[in-house]
Amino acid sequence: MNVEEYRRYDATGLAELVAKKEVTAAELLAAARDRAAEVNPRINAIIADIPCSADAERTGAFAGVPFLIKDLGMDYAGLPSSQGSRSLRTSPAPEHATIVRRWLDAGLMIFGKTNMPEFGAKAITEPELWGPTRNPWDLSRTPGGSSGGSAAAVAAGIVPAAGANDGGGSIRIPAGCCGLVGLKPGRGLTPMGPGTGELMHGAAVQGVVTRSVRDTAGMLDVIAGGEVSGPFQPAVSGPYRDAVGQDPGRLRIGVRIPTAITPEPDPEAFAAVEAATRVLTDLGHRVEILEEAPFDDAALANEFLLAWFVYIAYEVAAARRLTGCGTEGFERDTLVMAALGNATRGPEYVAAVEARHGHARRLTEYFATYDLLLTPTMATPPPKIGEFELPKSLRRATDAILKTRTAGLLKYTSIVDHLISKNLGWVPYTQLANITGRPAISLPLHWTADGLPLGSNSWLPWAENRR
Repeated sequence: MNVEEYRRYDATGLAELVAKKEVTAAELLAAARDRAAEVNPRINAIIADIPCSADAERTGAFAGVPFLIKDLGMDYAGLPSSQGSRSLRTSPAPEHATIVRRWLDAGLMIFGKTNMPEFGAKAITEPELWGPTRNPWDLSRTPGGSSGGSAAAVAAGIVPAAGANDGGGSIRIPAGCCGLVGLKPGRGLTPMGPGTGELMHGAAVQGVVTRSVRDTAGMLDVIAGGEVSGPFQPAVSGPYRDAVGQDPGRLRIGVRIPTAITPEPDPEAFAAVEAATRVLTDLGHRVEILEEAPFDDAALANEFLLAWFVYIAYEVAAARRLTGCGTEGFERDTLVMAALGNATRGPEYVAAVEARHGHARRLTEYFATYDLLLTPTMATPPPKIGEFELPKSLRRATDAILKTRTAGLLKYTSIVDHLISKNLGWVPYTQLANITGRPAISLPLHWTADGLPLGSNSWLPWAENRR
């Protein structure tokens, strides 16, 4: 099978060819590596190779299909999981992550790791360690983040699917930027271990980015099931692959596009939702424009970022304990976020986490009337590489504050406002699904006048992963 033939198939289609002995695993792995050699120098999606032999006997739903994993939360025994950080570049993982074992059991051929921002802290993929990943649709633009390397690799045809995870939109945003399907499963449905039972109070989940809904469903079938040590053990209502194509009945769907953070989204964001609305109404569903959002996104953004900063502070401290490195092991933006996290008082953090229950209640009330909530995945098309660098004035101020270790002063600069307006302003729609535990999916239904994807984001009721 040559590369062009290989690129025409999704993972399910390739697995079927292998099962019928119409193609060998060796041919598929060779095609994937050939495609990577052709395009990865331009897009910088793969940052590490993983030894993989096509001669090994494989069984499972995706036996013989090439696959890539994200360099975070997907440890591969004996290899470093750098998490995009200089501090962890040489620290090998002691064992496979649970999700990696499940992918291997499904017969996938894992042959590389994909790029991501340091500790997954941004919605772009521009780590200093590995350099920026570029969007295959336009090399001057971001593929999103934090699973940007995985999304770029799938969009470029290196693999039909790749590992991703999502703590605030990191599956859906790259999927939306790269014209892919990106499902954030419901809280606890996929494993985070074995090193941990959960991350970020259940906000973070594991999953994939793919080119087809049936691949997304089939991949969920092989990874579903919470970590045995995890506090969240939702029922697995699969097989999810069987739900693809089933009639869901006539759905009532609410649409909301403007938000408090982004009151005037790009016209292309409206066009993306209009494209989704046309598909839904043609299928017989009822779509209504919501006069008010069923959530307070301004409060949510502040609460989300406060908890996020504390999480980054923990990650920096853990990396320093493990490696003995100093501040030179981390990027400036990461140190700023960690400093803000360290300056956060315990009661403030608990209050931010407790506020999530209020958002969940409001969303539950919404779903008592509606079946889905539809928004754009992003408020703008994929931004240019480098667009979110701190302004020089803020860089000088933060460097001075970090040097004098007066981190509390960061709260009184415009840095937090910058992080909200710039970093969340173009992606204000995704975080609510994480903090409330709801499943959500980005679908590729619109391309801009410049030929860039801009996804549509649907949120579902609690535990409705099959829908």
